[in-house]
Amino acid sequence: MSPSIRPALVTALTALGLLLAPVNGLGESVVVTGSESRGASATLNFRIVIPPVMRVLENSHPQQIDPEADGSLSAQQRLVVMSNMKRGFCVTLRLADPALDDWQLTTAPQSGVQLNPMADGYRLCSNRPGRYTLLLQHQFGSSPANSNALNWPVQTDLTAI
Repeated sequence: MSPSIRPALVTALTALGLLLAPVNGLGESVVVTGSESRGASATLNFRIVIPPVMRVLENSHPQQIDPEADGSLSAQQRLVVMSNMKRGFCVTLRLADPALDDWQLTTAPQSGVQLNPMADGYRLCSNRPGRYTLLLQHQFGSSPANSNALNWPVQTDLTAI
């Protein structure tokens, strides 16, 4: 074979090889014109699932409560709750110190939030999702005997409705 024919033959064989090789995506592409439908069709169904969330973002209160001159105790608790639960949430507040008596709990009225007394404490409920900032004012009748300062006496539990 002559040296001048060799590059032409290599070029011709390369071009022939490229024509015979399958082209990626050729089987996937279809041209549809008019009402003619021969290509693949697919339906996409998306489902977005939002997980239930119920979280206490803040529960601030004094670690200790000092008695006032008359022996009574009072303190404020700030509770920030966020929930996406459809039916809402409840916060149950109970005394962790049985030596305390005459506990009163008040809060400023807030839309969608109800405060109800229970036998052993209070229940604060909301019947819809949202972010709630609750300022709770605790008033205790008297401090236990031989106590200068009282450790925070209220247990706070969050539950879904």
